[in-house]
Amino acid sequence: MTTPPSLCHIRSILWLWWIFPLIGIPCAFAQTTAEPASDPALGKRLFESQCAVCHGETGEGSRGPNLHRPTLNQAPDDAALRKVIANGIAPEMPGAWQLTPHEVASVAAFVKSLGAMPEAPVAGDPSRGEHVYLAKGCAGCHMIRGQGSGFGPELTDIGARRSAAHLRESIVAPEAAIPEDFLLVELVLANGSTIRGIRLNEDPFSIQIKDSKSEFRSYRKSDLRELQKLRGKSPMPSYERTLTPEELTDLTAYLSTLRGKS
Repeated sequence: MTTPPSLCHIRSILWLWWIFPLIGIPCAFAQTTAEPASDPALGKRLFESQCAVCHGETGEGSRGPNLHRPTLNQAPDDAALRKVIANGIAPEMPGAWQLTPHEVASVAAFVKSLGAMPEAPVAGDPSRGEHVYLAKGCAGCHMIRGQGSGFGPELTDIGARRSAAHLRESIVAPEAAIPEDFLLVELVLANGSTIRGIRLNEDPFSIQIKDSKSEFRSYRKSDLRELQKLRGKSPMPSYERTLTPEELTDLTAYLSTLRGKS
């Protein structure tokens, strides 16, 4: 005849049922939070196929910033770097949604290795370039550390976001690389007057713009005679013939020093 289990025996069995699952929790948690393995060689191949179009084949910079720096403004540590690669930086850098965590970690490892490469020096004299910036009236459209006008792009950290070659191209050929979210529009009002500005927002019934005086304006489309979207156009003129080669070089050097720090 089998002896029925005692109350203490039953309690012991129930205690084990509760504790065994809990023992496994730290292991499972560690698996889900562990950093994915990286492969710098794979990261290099992915970078060349998907990132080089903006950052240059060796990370020297183009439309995107030069990556030959030990610390990146938007990615001061490994976790932030992986996050930037995966999620992007609105509105300029798209997220790499198509990459797996392992691939993101691999690209991050390769980008980090670029920080050991010396940054190529920029020709020109930044001090003379700052004088050119002020003398040519650039502050009439651009703002640096709160000084100037906000009609054109903010330049406080432009040296961290753009390579010297891209900055030079933007000065002599502004329409060569228009940002994807930038759209210049021309509105003809009911009284026949014309206003140009940068589109800020638009829906089927209205449009909001920032005009050349950096004033925000909103219009109902039904009140407009005409609405033209000047795609590929920039309100900034070319300075190719306005600046001497030395002035262009110095201005590029000055802009390259603007890294967002006072």
